[in-house]
Amino acid sequence: MTKQTNRKTMTRRELLSRTAAVGTLVVFGGGIVAAPDGAWATEVTTISEHEMATLIQMARDIYPHDKVGDEYYVTAVKGYDSEGSITMVSEGVAALDAMAKAAGANSYIETKWEDNRVDLLKQIEDGGFFQAIRGGLVTGLYNQKDVWPIFGYEGESFSKGGYLHRGFDDINWL
Repeated sequence: MTKQTNRKTMTRRELLSRTAAVGTLVVFGGGIVAAPDGAWATEVTTISEHEMATLIQMARDIYPHDKVGDEYYVTAVKGYDSEGSITMVSEGVAALDAMAKAAGANSYIETKWEDNRVDLLKQIEDGGFFQAIRGGLVTGLYNQKDVWPIFGYEGESFSKGGYLHRGFDDINWL
């Protein structure tokens, strides 16, 4: 039995006409933000594609790790695509974009240099929007078990007898 879906097929021309490359992300008009190489994509339902792309870039700028892929940052900020966060995200992104425009860029995510984006974030770091995103990233990013091996963290050790007799001093990155 074949499963029926209600998806409308899209021609290549339609797909290309609905996409816009923004910095290192591709924003689709149909509620999708993706990597330009197609390695990951996420659907947004409440906030806009631009707002999600901004949150992803903010996450990477707040906690930059070259070895951590964007898909982990996407997972960390995906929770902000909700009714409870829509006002905070919309107002926060609009303010950040306005600051970027005053600095000469079209938007925060179109600010080409990381140092310039970080300067914009420093201007809002005491505000509620920045603090909510930063605070959510601490657990949203670092509680992902798939990220742990990138940092050399093996996970909890109690179930394995603890760290004392399991090489607590074998960390090679200190």
